[in-house]
Amino acid sequence: MKAVRGKYFFGGVHPHDEKALSKALPTEIMPLPEVVAISTSQSLGKPAVPVVEKGAEVKCGELIAKADGPISSDVFASICGTVEDIRDEKGVGGATEKFIFIRTNGKKENAFLPPLADPSPEEIVQRIKDAGIVGLGGAGFPTAVKAAPRTPVDTLILNGAECEPYLTCDYRLMLEKTDEIARGARYLAKALKVDKIIIGIEANKPDCIKKFEAYEDILPVILKKKYPMGGEKQLIYVATGRKVGLGKLPADSGVVVQNVATAFAVCEAIEKGKPLIERIITVSGRAVKTPKNVWVRLGTKTESVIEFCGGEIHRPVKAVQGGPMTGVALANYEAYTHKTTSGILLMTEDEAAADEPTPCLNCGKCADVCPMHLMPMNTAFYSAAGDYEAAAKYGNTLACIECGACEYICPAKRPLIQAIRKTKAEMRKLQQGGQKK
Repeated sequence: MKAVRGKYFFGGVHPHDEKALSKALPTEIMPLPEVVAISTSQSLGKPAVPVVEKGAEVKCGELIAKADGPISSDVFASICGTVEDIRDEKGVGGATEKFIFIRTNGKKENAFLPPLADPSPEEIVQRIKDAGIVGLGGAGFPTAVKAAPRTPVDTLILNGAECEPYLTCDYRLMLEKTDEIARGARYLAKALKVDKIIIGIEANKPDCIKKFEAYEDILPVILKKKYPMGGEKQLIYVATGRKVGLGKLPADSGVVVQNVATAFAVCEAIEKGKPLIERIITVSGRAVKTPKNVWVRLGTKTESVIEFCGGEIHRPVKAVQGGPMTGVALANYEAYTHKTTSGILLMTEDEAAADEPTPCLNCGKCADVCPMHLMPMNTAFYSAAGDYEAAAKYGNTLACIECGACEYICPAKRPLIQAIRKTKAEMRKLQQGGQKK
C-alpha cells in the first residue's frame, strides 16, 4: 500500500540521532551465556511468582515464574540448565527484584508450546498471554491485555518510529524480519477484530517504508523525524488525527498500538510456540569498541553483552540501559537484561551531558517542547520543596509521558525527569493511603 505522510504534533525536540553507529550492521546472535539471572519483574504489573525451586532442571522456554495479576506476565527459562539460586537483588532502577539464576547444562532442549494453525481471536489472545509477551517498546504492558480491549476498536497501529537516538534494533528487525512482523500484525488485528493496520515509520528509514509498501493490507505512514514521535498518544494523532484524552486509553479512541518487535514476538509465539526468551538489543556509543545489534537471551549479564561487542575503548562517562532519553543510567555492568531492554549505551564525555545543574532560568523552554502541553518547571519547583500535591497540580505531572524532551532542552541542566518521577511515586503513595513525605 502506498505510504502517506503523517500529521504534525506540537512540541518535541531534534536530538542528533547517532544511529549511523549501528544501523548498517545486521543482527548477530550472541552465544548462550553460562549463567542467566532472570528477573520475575518483567512487566508493568506485579512480579511473577517463581514456580521452580533451587536445584531444578529446566529446559529453554519452560515456565519458571507465573504471572500474579492481570498486568503481570509469565517468565520463562531462556537457556537449558539448573536453577542455581532464587534471591533478591537490586534491579537496574534501584528497586529490589527477585532473580532466578540458571546455569547452563550445555543442552539445547526447548519446551515450547505447540504451534497454532489458523487460530481464533480468543486463541491468539490466550497464546500471547501464555508466551509472556509484553510491549517491547519499553513500557512492558502485557500484550494480551491490549489485544482484548473492553472498548471496540477499528485500527491497529504498529510503532516502527524508533525515535530514540542510538537505538536501531527495531530498524534492523523491520529490515530482516519484515514478513514475520506483517504476519504478527495480522494475528493482532484478528484478535482485535479489525481490518485496518497502519505502521508508523520515521522518514529517516526509507528502506523500511519501502518494504512495508509491498503489503496490500498494511498502510505505512511516514513520520517526521522528531522526538518523541514514538510516544503512543503522539503516534496515534499523527497517524490517524485522533486524540487520546487525559486519563483515557488508546482503545477509547478506537486504536491499539503495538511495537514492531512485539508483533514479531506474537508471530513466533503462534507459529513456533516460542515464548518471549530473547530480543534484539542495540549496543552502541563511542565508548564501545564494536557497536552491534545483538540477539540476546533474557537474563544475560550486561558485562557479557559488552564483552561480545569488544568491550570498552574509552572509559564511558555514562552507561545507559535503554535509550539516552528514557533509559536508566547503570552504576556498573552487573545488571541483567529484561524483556524491555532495547539498548546498552556506553557514552563518552562528548556524548553525555555531565554538567552540574544550575538554578532555573525561567526561560520556559521545557514547556515549549513538551508534547503533552505541561509545565515541567512547576513540577520541579514544588517537588524540590517537598509539596508533591502542588507539584502534581501545577505541573499536571500525572499526564507526563516521561519522554525527557524537557530535560534535554533545559539550558540549566535541571533534573526534571527525576522530579517528575519522584512526584508520581509520592502521589501513588498518597493514593494508596500512605503518608505525605
